[in-house]
Amino acid sequence: MTHRVGLAVALLCLGLMDPPVTGIFMDKLASKKLCADDDCVYTISLARAEEDYNAPDCRFINIKKGQLIYVYSKLVKEKESGEFWAGSVYGEEYEDHMGTVGYFPSSLVSEQHVYQEANKTVPTTDIDFFCE
Repeated sequence: MTHRVGLAVALLCLGLMDPPVTGIFMDKLASKKLCADDDCVYTISLARAEEDYNAPDCRFINIKKGQLIYVYSKLVKEKESGEFWAGSVYGEEYEDHMGTVGYFPSSLVSEQHVYQEANKTVPTTDIDFFCE
């Protein structure tokens, strides 16, 4: 029994039991974000897309006009960058994309309902811009 546990631990350490996570860290879009809490896990608001948006890379999500989006954070605009929010799409017709969190231009949505104020300024991290 002890031998099996030791072997399992060794295989886990070597990464032979589960495939390694692969991905790339993309350029940061901002150094700070506004959230409802310190961990940015609570929903700030529900927004509706006013027009379509095609994601230019893996940091972003595609949105369609009329689609509802849960907003989790709002990047703090820096110099000449755009203003982006992070969220995930909502609705049965978008089931394949529900749960995928990405950025989208805030100018393309209108907030329908604010659940909590985004009054916590939190530094962004590299993982905020990680793509699998």
